[in-house]
This record gives sequence, structure tokens and C-alpha cells, in this order.
Amino acid sequence: MKLIKRLANLGYGSRKEMQTLIRMGAITDAAGTPLSDDTDIAHEEIRYRGKALDPAFGMVMMLNKPTGYVCSLKDRGRLVYELLPSRFAERKPVLSTIGRLDADTSGLLLFTDDGDYLHKIISPKNHVAKIYEVTCARAIEDHYAAVFAAGTLVLESEKDALKPAFLEVTGETTARLTLYEGRYHQVRRMFAAVGNHVESLHRAQMGNLTLGDLKPGKWRLLSAAEAQGLLIPQ
Repeated sequence: MKLIKRLANLGYGSRKEMQTLIRMGAITDAAGTPLSDDTDIAHEEIRYRGKALDPAFGMVMMLNKPTGYVCSLKDRGRLVYELLPSRFAERKPVLSTIGRLDADTSGLLLFTDDGDYLHKIISPKNHVAKIYEVTCARAIEDHYAAVFAAGTLVLESEKDALKPAFLEVTGETTARLTLYEGRYHQVRRMFAAVGNHVESLHRAQMGNLTLGDLKPGKWRLLSAAEAQGLLIPQ
């Protein structure tokens, strides 16, 4: 791929703007030597104004999403993309969230520009665990765990039963819930189905991937090993 097109696809600017930067010598190799549009060079060796480029196609990243942000233009609230560098919104292929978290839910949210990878992660067939920390309005009763694990719970307005989910009670009104699918507002609707109400919800983990010390509103790239590790059955 020509250098101008590569830079434009990464969201650094229009092709015309990238052409101008190349003429100015602002696009170099790691040693600082200016590059031309037809230079044959590895992606990781290119520098944009002295800095390494964002990853090429196949990028996977995670955000510690705060409450108050939404994943879709269809929802009210500030978009999660406002927490990322503005160039990420201009990438081609588009950078998409892997599943969604609603405005009132915080925690681990993944992004990728690889559609095939996205669908593998969200497909129930691949059994990628999603672990949520839940705080309820009322005490969590003993029978909730059996109801969620049975694989027979049908949510209101749906026909198909949920896949088994696993509840670990951590306090009178708190628990960790592990899901292997992701339906619309699933956690909140599950607790509503047993007569309770979710007051706060946080996604703490996906597969073996946790937020670690990533602060709310911050993001980081995943290594290739971390990204592929999500597809290993747990």
C-alpha cells in the first residue's frame, strides 16, 4: 500500500494532507530519514512527526469506560469515541466496539477494526466469558444462582431461553455474574426477572483479560497474545 493511502486510512488526515507532510519531510523512518510515497518500508519503521504509527489493520484495544458514555449514535449521551484520539474515528476500516455497554454501565470495552475478529468475540459459540460486578437494590436471594444457571430463563418479550450464567454472591446486595452471550441489557433484565433491580453495573473481565490498573476513561492497545487469548476456551 502506498504511504499516502496507508496514513490516510489510519486517520492521520486526508490524502492531500498526507501528501503535503511527505513533501515537507515530516514522515520519516526510525532513523529520521524522510520517506517518499513509494518507499518500501515495514509499518513499524514509519514515523509520523517523530512518533511510531498506530497499529495497522487488526488493531484491538480496550477502554475502561466510565458511566455517562454510550456506544451508539442511537443512544443519548456522549460517545465513547470522545475518550479516544480523534484520528481513531477516521480509520478505514472503521474502528468499532466489540459489543456494547449502556450509559449506566462502566468497565471493560473492546474496540477493533477487524470485523471477523469482532464477530468471533461476540458469538456465543466461542464461549468468551464476560464477568460483571453487580450491585442490587435489594438483598440477593439464594435461589437466584440456580435460576440463572438453569439455562431455562426466558426474558420478557423474548422466545429463546438464556444460556446458563453463573452467579457468585460477594455481599448482601453485591455479586459477580458470568455470561457467555450478550443480549440487550441482559444483566439488568435477568435481575428484574427475579424481582430485583440493578443499581450499578461494571464489566470487570472478558475471558482472561482484566482492566488491571487502567483508570476510568483511559485506553490501551492489546498485544497480539492478549487479543488471541480471548479466543481460547476458558
